[in-house]
Amino acid sequence: MPALDDPQTRTAVDALRAGALRWLGGGLVAVVLGVLLGAAVVRIVENGGARPPFAGLMVVALVVGGVAVACIGLGALVRARRWTAALARTDWQVGVLRIAGPAVLQVEPLGFDEFVDEPLRLQLVSTAVWRTRAVQQLNGSDIRYAEVSPREWLLTADGVGTVYGARVAGRR
Repeated sequence: MPALDDPQTRTAVDALRAGALRWLGGGLVAVVLGVLLGAAVVRIVENGGARPPFAGLMVVALVVGGVAVACIGLGALVRARRWTAALARTDWQVGVLRIAGPAVLQVEPLGFDEFVDEPLRLQLVSTAVWRTRAVQQLNGSDIRYAEVSPREWLLTADGVGTVYGARVAGRR
C-alpha cells in the first residue's frame, strides 16, 4: 500500500503544505505592505509633509524580508509537492529510531541485528530547534520511514502529525 494512502500520512502532508502556504502568503503580504508604505511615504512628502522617521528602513525591511519569507514558503511548497509524489509511489517501512547526535539519527529496520546489519544513518534536513527536539523525543520509538530519493528519506511516527525530512549522513 503506498504511504500516501495512510490517513495519518495524508494529514501530515496536508499540514506541511498548509505551513508552506502560510510562509508564502506571509511573505507576499509583507511585500505588499512594504510597497503600500513606500507609496504612502512618497504621497506624504509630495504633499509637503515631513518624512516619517525610519520609513525608508521599514519599507526596505518589509520588502526584502517579505521576499525572503516568500522564497522560503515557495521552497517548502515545492518540497511538500515532491514528498507527496514520492509517498504516492513508495511504502512505509517500520523501524526503531536511535539518536546518534544533535541532528544525526540511526534507523534500525525491524529484525535488525547489530552484529550483521548496518543501520540507516540520517541527518535531519530541518534546522529548526523545535523540530530537532521533537525528533529527539522519538528516541527508541517505533517509526515509519520511506525513501524519497537515494539520498533523502522521510520519517514519521504515530501521533506526531507531521513528516520529517532527512538526508543520508556522510561518513566522517
